[in-house]
Amino acid sequence: MEEMRQEIIVQKVKEKEQKVKRFKISVPMILLYLLVLGVVAFTSMPLVYLVSTAFKPLNELFVFPPQFFVRNPTLRSFSELFLALSGNEVPFTRYIFNSVAVSVITVVGTWIVCTMGAFAMTKLKLPFKSKIYTIIVATLMFAAPAGQLTSYIIIQNFGWMNTIWALTLPKMAGSLFIFLLIQNFNVVPDALLEAAKIDGCSSWGLYYKMMIPMTRPAWATAIVFSFVGSWNDFFGPMLYIQREAMKTLPLALQLLQGGPGQVARAGAFAAAGLLTTLPTIIVFCFMQSKVINTMSNSGIK
Repeated sequence: MEEMRQEIIVQKVKEKEQKVKRFKISVPMILLYLLVLGVVAFTSMPLVYLVSTAFKPLNELFVFPPQFFVRNPTLRSFSELFLALSGNEVPFTRYIFNSVAVSVITVVGTWIVCTMGAFAMTKLKLPFKSKIYTIIVATLMFAAPAGQLTSYIIIQNFGWMNTIWALTLPKMAGSLFIFLLIQNFNVVPDALLEAAKIDGCSSWGLYYKMMIPMTRPAWATAIVFSFVGSWNDFFGPMLYIQREAMKTLPLALQLLQGGPGQVARAGAFAAAGLLTTLPTIIVFCFMQSKVINTMSNSGIK
């Protein structure tokens, strides 16, 4: 036993020495890290300026030359934003609730539809599977506005105008997400699923107990992009929503633009930009490891 313990200790010491040798600091490595830090600092400057501007008082917004950082932070811009939008027929919190509801329903629906579609396309025997896959790939070559007229006619005929379904259902079956998930579902070996079938696992069990846990980075990436696209969507609500109570936050913020008082509400514009950007940044920060893992596994560079 003592000899085995000594061998284990020696092996661990060797592994530590190898790690130290691998990560030996050198001048080129230091220069590389400095370059990377410089690029990161440069690309994050617009975000830092947005946050700084949102907390600036009115006198600092129009000072010349412009100041990058805020000197006397204040929440006046946010209060002006709430007052400007609360003067309408509905309160400002209603716009936030609509955006959150639309984003959550879209994300959940996208997860269900796209994961099930990718599972059926890769692991089930479907008729005309190759033709369906060709159609999915072909839709990637068309811009989203190309199908807006057809979507508008369908939504109008179904009576979904001024409803939450007009903003959620058309986004659930995204061809890009299905294509991304198909590439990752194909990585899972069929022999593993066949072994599970022999043990008595049903098709639902294969989907929920095996494919979903094994492809978590892929569908997490789809969730991130689905949330960002739904939260920042302005064209869809503008096209399908006319009732004030059903408007989302990006559409409501357009009420601040135009008309008198634009100069006085410059701080409210910056606060609005921060409110619309902050949720997407938070979601991406929590899910960035999944996104990077998906991109590396699916061959997207």
